[in-house]
Amino acid sequence: MPGSFTKTFDTPTYKGTVTIPLGLYINGKHVDPVEGGSIEIVNPSTGKVITSVAGGTKADIDLAVQAAQTAYKTSWGLKVSGVQRGKLLFKLADLIEQRIDQFAALDALANGKAYNTAYSRDNTGGIAVIRYYAGWADKINGKVIETNDKKLSYTRHEPIGVVGQIIPWNVPMFSLCLKIAPAIATGNTIILKPSELTPLSALLFTTLVEEAGFPPGVINVVNGYGATAGQAISEHPNIGKVAFTGSTLTGRKIMEAAAKSNLKPVTLELGGKSPTIIFSDADLEQAVKWAIHGIYFNHGQNCCAGSRILVQNGVYDEFLKQFTAQAQALKVGDPFEEDTYQGPQVSETQFNRIMGYIESGKADGANVHIGGNRIGNEGYYIQPTIFTECQPEMKIVREEIFGPVACVLKFETEEEVIEQANNTTYGLAASVFTKDIDRGFRVAHALEAGNMWINCCNQAEIQMPFGGYKQSGIGRELSEYALEHYTNVKGVHVNLGIRL
Repeated sequence: MPGSFTKTFDTPTYKGTVTIPLGLYINGKHVDPVEGGSIEIVNPSTGKVITSVAGGTKADIDLAVQAAQTAYKTSWGLKVSGVQRGKLLFKLADLIEQRIDQFAALDALANGKAYNTAYSRDNTGGIAVIRYYAGWADKINGKVIETNDKKLSYTRHEPIGVVGQIIPWNVPMFSLCLKIAPAIATGNTIILKPSELTPLSALLFTTLVEEAGFPPGVINVVNGYGATAGQAISEHPNIGKVAFTGSTLTGRKIMEAAAKSNLKPVTLELGGKSPTIIFSDADLEQAVKWAIHGIYFNHGQNCCAGSRILVQNGVYDEFLKQFTAQAQALKVGDPFEEDTYQGPQVSETQFNRIMGYIESGKADGANVHIGGNRIGNEGYYIQPTIFTECQPEMKIVREEIFGPVACVLKFETEEEVIEQANNTTYGLAASVFTKDIDRGFRVAHALEAGNMWINCCNQAEIQMPFGGYKQSGIGRELSEYALEHYTNVKGVHVNLGIRL
């Protein structure tokens, strides 16, 4: 039998004790992995091991798929009404909300994000997502289509069956809610793999599944590495769809494995190199505040981070002055302090990757305006960094850094900045700041991005679709659009009088 982990917190923002199971969650039970593997979970604030969790492999994915198939055929899927699915999702959201402080503490511990951010944005937002899709569960409708008076023609939106979901480490609990809610609402069963860096909140979540009323096998959670458990999900012949959030490189591998196995559909929410465009007529005070939020929120570990800041010549100097002052004022430190804005990066690997990009920028001739260094000797803290004198061909301008690093560039004309903003392999998000609303709409419609913000940024809404153009992904999360990715559409033709 797998063990458990208990952590007592005595911090300025959270005081309490949390206990989580350390095993895999398959068929309604916490179990040891078939091959007995384990994964060390490291506290990025200190670099020290928190605990070890079970590490699943292909053998465990096989067992989870069997459980999910059985549940789909016997106690879920088309055998359970949308009304009942909605009730269970509402109950699940209530249970998470009752322990929201514990979920936030676990994500702050393993991810390094500020506890207040984990509480008020990630977990509060995740609960809202579950409730949103709970409301959709009994509204998954087909339609009657008029053809001729001797036929009844209609469509059914049926669940796919067993779906695999692979979530990232940057917003662990929010990503879990984002993935499971539309899949459950539409009647699918799930094998979910959390990131090997941040599985603690997912393990706490597994303790609520049975209490919420879900039959065994409907929701399965298998910790594991991407190269083993993730690969097994992607290539499994009895998984009917894969949803993934993460890097574009890994997304390609998942898409390839899905195609080579059973040609399963995939939804991919991948990387970005989002432009933030500041025109001379913008409300500069507001533009600066939004630009700070756009790049430094969540330590820069945000797929739609506005890491390319394009500023019109007329306000460049003043923007840089104000932007610099606000970046320098950001509180970097212990995630459990009340006023912490930026905690450590999630891991040593990610820390080294970001520092490698900073060195690349220096080598390519960009100017480190502020930051660029490690903070302290313990943990994975990096100063908020601003590069100036950047050129479009530089690696720091073209590639996703996924850290607190901004590149500030000048532009002269609207036509120039549209060309510059679209000169990227990514297309996840973009922002434009201007008081000229005609120009705001014009630029928004010209930019090649799935999420477009005018005079704001990083403002996703549950009711609005979220996803990217180009190499930023396939498909959409959130809103009614996400439901389309978890159903098969069946056309039914009924003969009412056609004779041969």
